[in-house]
Amino acid sequence: MGLFDSLLGHGSSVDPNDLSKRLDGVLIEGEQPQLAFRIVRDFFVFTQHRLILVDIQGLTGSKVDYTTIPYRAITCFSVETAGTFDLDSELKIWISGSATPLSRTLGKGSDVRGIQRALATGVCRS
Repeated sequence: MGLFDSLLGHGSSVDPNDLSKRLDGVLIEGEQPQLAFRIVRDFFVFTQHRLILVDIQGLTGSKVDYTTIPYRAITCFSVETAGTFDLDSELKIWISGSATPLSRTLGKGSDVRGIQRALATGVCRS
């Protein structure tokens, strides 16, 4: 993923183990990050219990917003793979109580099947 993709907000896969410092004090006992991806400075982290949206704010990044979406609150999701001419994938998540889906563009090389599997595992098991 290049700088241009980052500026456009396209996501790239991140090793969940690299997020341990950022998620210190956020995860509950026994909870492990299973899949994560970055959009510029922000992260989506999938655990066995929830989806955590990490929104890093400000110039220094010292202000951080952690939004938790329990899998049981996800009513529908869509993962669109890249095509021949459209190199980007797209993720849409509908949350109960909201008519507009949470939508993110995933850049080339993102683990689209892993994201779909993490959502399906969380949503279908809750």
